[in-house]
Amino acid sequence: MLRSLLPKLASLLAVTAAAAIPSAHAADVLNIAATPVPHAEILEFVKPKLAKEGVDLRIKVFTDYVQPAVQVNEKRLDGNFFLHQPYLSEFKKSHKNDIEVPVAKVHVEPFAGYSRKHKSVADLPAGATVAIPNDPSNSGRALILLARQGLLKLRDMSNVSATRSDIVENPKKLKFRELEAAMLPRVLDQVDLALINTNYALEAKLNPVKDSLFIEDGNSPYANLLVAREDNKDSAAVRKLAGALNSPEVKQFIQEKYKGAVVPAF
Repeated sequence: MLRSLLPKLASLLAVTAAAAIPSAHAADVLNIAATPVPHAEILEFVKPKLAKEGVDLRIKVFTDYVQPAVQVNEKRLDGNFFLHQPYLSEFKKSHKNDIEVPVAKVHVEPFAGYSRKHKSVADLPAGATVAIPNDPSNSGRALILLARQGLLKLRDMSNVSATRSDIVENPKKLKFRELEAAMLPRVLDQVDLALINTNYALEAKLNPVKDSLFIEDGNSPYANLLVAREDNKDSAAVRKLAGALNSPEVKQFIQEKYKGAVVPAF
């Protein structure tokens, strides 16, 4: 009887031993915050590749710009993918626990101006209402883009944190509404012009290339970043994600899916 039980006992011991060390083969879990378009879409594209490399990428979708940065700062998430360097710099100035660092540049979303009331910049009337983002880095970006269209003049065109107090000439006497970036597509019918971040424009089914009155050129310094924390930026999982986001496959995906509305930055 004992002899007949030996094979079963050996099999049971093998299973028990294997169960005792699952962590050796378990996937590294990586929780990354992203806004829906295009960031979460790009992360979904690389997710299967990362799974094969032992990384369980969990995408946490946010519709605003504050919470993704806050939750990484609070170590509730491993990283985020939605912001550019000027925004990160402003965020670090206004928040404690300065632990977020860029890991990879991925793409540029050319900022653009949209109107449902006017066909060209020349058509904007005196006293036109212009909606711009209310966060410092993107409001400065909007003002610089308006200045490049000849609609106003700034004290310093290189100041990415420019505010309305930096406007030295406003020949059309434009009136400004500063709103949360996610709200801008929703007020497009209420204003003469709105300057909208491409991720929110795409969510609203606006094509930055076809639907805008004007758009940033390829020299934009606002490359969107994969950001991690100081304590995990060199981890294998974060490095694998950075490598996947800077791969030829992602470059092709961005070019084919967004057709110029999003441009690779690597």
